[in-house]
Amino acid sequence: MDMPDLKNPDLYINRQLSLLEFNRRVLAQAMEPANPLLERLKFLCIASSNLDEFFEIRVAGLKQALEMGSVQAGPDNRTPQEVLREVSQRTHDLVDEQYGILNAELTPALADAGIRFLRRSEWTQAQQAWIREYFEDSLLPILSPLGLDPAHPFPQVLNKSLNFIVSLEGKDAFGRNSGMAVVQAPRALPRLIRLPQEIEGNGPNDFVFLSSVIHAHVTDLFPGMNATGCYQFRVTRNSDLYVDEEEVDDLLRAMEGELPSRRYGDAVRLEVAANCPERMADYLLEEFELGQEDLYQVNGPVNLNRLLAVYDLVDRPDLKYPAFTPGLPSKLGHSGDLFKAMRQQDILLHHPFESFAPVIEFLRQAAQDPDVLAIKQTLYRTGPDSVLVDHLVAAARAGKEVTVVVELRARFDEEANIKLANRLQESGAHVVYGVVGHKTHAKMILVVRREGRRLQHYVHLGTGNYHSRTARLYTDYGLFTADEDMGEDVHRVFLQLTSLGKVSRLARLLESPFTLHEGMLAKIKRETEHAEAGRPARLIIKVNSLVEARTIQALYAAAMAGVQIDLIVRGMCSLRPGVPGISDNIRVRSVVGRFLEHTRVFYFANNGEPELYCSSADWMERNFFRRVETAFPVLQPDLRERVLEDLECYLRDNTQAWVLNRDGSYTRATPGDGEAPFSAQLELLRDRAESA
Repeated sequence: MDMPDLKNPDLYINRQLSLLEFNRRVLAQAMEPANPLLERLKFLCIASSNLDEFFEIRVAGLKQALEMGSVQAGPDNRTPQEVLREVSQRTHDLVDEQYGILNAELTPALADAGIRFLRRSEWTQAQQAWIREYFEDSLLPILSPLGLDPAHPFPQVLNKSLNFIVSLEGKDAFGRNSGMAVVQAPRALPRLIRLPQEIEGNGPNDFVFLSSVIHAHVTDLFPGMNATGCYQFRVTRNSDLYVDEEEVDDLLRAMEGELPSRRYGDAVRLEVAANCPERMADYLLEEFELGQEDLYQVNGPVNLNRLLAVYDLVDRPDLKYPAFTPGLPSKLGHSGDLFKAMRQQDILLHHPFESFAPVIEFLRQAAQDPDVLAIKQTLYRTGPDSVLVDHLVAAARAGKEVTVVVELRARFDEEANIKLANRLQESGAHVVYGVVGHKTHAKMILVVRREGRRLQHYVHLGTGNYHSRTARLYTDYGLFTADEDMGEDVHRVFLQLTSLGKVSRLARLLESPFTLHEGMLAKIKRETEHAEAGRPARLIIKVNSLVEARTIQALYAAAMAGVQIDLIVRGMCSLRPGVPGISDNIRVRSVVGRFLEHTRVFYFANNGEPELYCSSADWMERNFFRRVETAFPVLQPDLRERVLEDLECYLRDNTQAWVLNRDGSYTRATPGDGEAPFSAQLELLRDRAESA
């Protein structure tokens, strides 16, 4: 039989369209009646935020490629123009679905629960009086309406800011006919305003939108004229930062200089109120140099993500997920000395089901221990008020050698990381910004401790960021180990990041851009050879994204040889399952639930001698070739078995899992006849958390 062409474009799903499908799965959580009501609202806001980023980065990139005349296509062989056309159609449908959910389902259900968004037509006289006073005292002094004429050109509009286009009639102060104006809402203003409960008829959770308040009193901004129309609009801009790393001497200063441009990048999307007249929408499109396909007319607030404020403003635990206390492994339960516990055995944490506190404690003990000589850590995203950074600062001030690799180009966290880098340098820590041309995405801590006449390495390796808040929201693995080879490997990687010298082959770790990609291909090929020899062969891969073409081709070849392959891919997946004779043996599922699935795990059955790796890397070109990433083996058999059980748990999920179909669509998994509902995340909460 002839070998099929594994580069055939029909075997690949477009990555951008696959990412939109992920957002559709997130949005489905907002429609799920089993989810608590405020959590459903939160999922709607997350879907909106995801779509914003999709336009800021993905659509912006496609438009840029089109403008440059690029005809280069991905493995699916679609040109930027073809993808943009399909993206426009799908995102318009998605946006309509978002507002349909808000207006038809969530708003009425929230009102029934006593959480009301009051329209202007519903305001009582008492409410109107309070709102007028609020407008005059809190809004009028800071709003700057801009009448449009040759001396007042159309203003610069910030990325994703709330604005109003206003039509006017009557004479202005200089006796001229008025026309149009723009009102920009400062970002500091709350988009939702809670009405005081003491006003007659108000409940404890009655809100009005800032846009409604401005609509109601917009004429007050233009004395002597009359506002005949007032319509919200918002523009989304290209937010990818560009720094020519070969031309700059100081990456930090270059990034500081580039950050302001993100607010005023090229426009890629215009959102306007659904009732905005066509002539005014066309006027805005012309100002922003956009086409009709870039126009989104919405029946509600132009920025749904601002509704997320309700989640924190409303104290209704009954409308949120039940609180839980993350657990601690028994190995840590009775030992306050982390170094002693690590010398005895490796320790694996599974966040958020298990606590992130031991990671913080690891750094605290290292900072205070007089025998610790050096601490080295990578930081990609860590949050503005990180306790971890406090301990690094304390260690540096105590005279320890502290080296921190701060990735300045962590998208949308650049400004926070610049401040973090400056703070660390002021404390005496050595700070480097990774490697030019390669983001440092690996998650590593190395502690060097003097023990008698030798130096002992203690290591933490993770799949997720050193970020206390996201550790409560994202699923991630973290491994503590004092394994000698692992410690030496991490030491060598840090040496490479700081000295830029070459590193000889690592004993345990796989590292991109050097050995990770070829290492994964070799292990897939080994599984293929087992299958060809008639031996049982199996792969289980759990990642956020799977789009790299050579890896997909290796998986196709393995499946054709008889390897049973289960892929758990949260987001983008370009592999097409179920193609007869090619991917019959591949099953792909995505799990979307309370927590964001973030673990990357690679399991190879290897004919009874299994190998299991956890990693910071997805299976994408950028992770394999343009980032510094690590994949680390889980060596202890009991820990390896535990992670494998977790994977099997996700493969059993029949309530929050979605199965990828051959055509690129997803079908929600449901319990079969006589099968009980099963949620992997809920099971892990019950098993690992102390109270759930």
